[in-house]
Amino acid sequence: MSDTRIEQFKNMTEADPENELGHFSLGKAYLEAGQFDEAASSLRRVLELNAEFSKAYALLGQCEMKGGRRDEAVKTLQKGFEIAHERGDLMPRNEMGVLLKELGVEPPEVKEAVAAPVDAGGSSDGAFRCQRCKGGARMSDPPMRGELGQRIFESICTGCWQEWLGMGTKVINELRLDFRSPEAQELFDTQMKEFLGLE
Repeated sequence: MSDTRIEQFKNMTEADPENELGHFSLGKAYLEAGQFDEAASSLRRVLELNAEFSKAYALLGQCEMKGGRRDEAVKTLQKGFEIAHERGDLMPRNEMGVLLKELGVEPPEVKEAVAAPVDAGGSSDGAFRCQRCKGGARMSDPPMRGELGQRIFESICTGCWQEWLGMGTKVINELRLDFRSPEAQELFDTQMKEFLGLE
């Protein structure tokens, strides 16, 4: 299965070399297959395209750890930890903190934000704030039914959702997804959550 995924994502990155999501997914598939050098190469490409993709730092740090490159892993994870903290990406930040401790290194000192009530859109002043771009305007309605649609409505702005619609079309075409298959729907949903930063 991992070989099939690797080939799918390789085709995706070859069709669109600027597609950070394609490179991220390829890196993740290589990591799951135990191909750490190939994974690291794909994840470095993600960070060339988007230096604030905090989850890519976490996966790259794991690749470097598993590949026996401790010093590189420490640098990657420290930088990623700080970026994730600045962006408010708490899950990747905490994950990188755990990995740093596994390497015997304390995470970087960062100023904790003052706790304040947060509305569903992620802003302490009651105004909507997109989880992905940290700005943007709220959508008028959930983009789909169900719990995932509600989650997207509460945390993703109209602009980022429109970006995903364009990227989603590429994902369908480049991965040749057939939605009669539950696996295709699951892969599409995974790509969407990764693009929107909902994982």
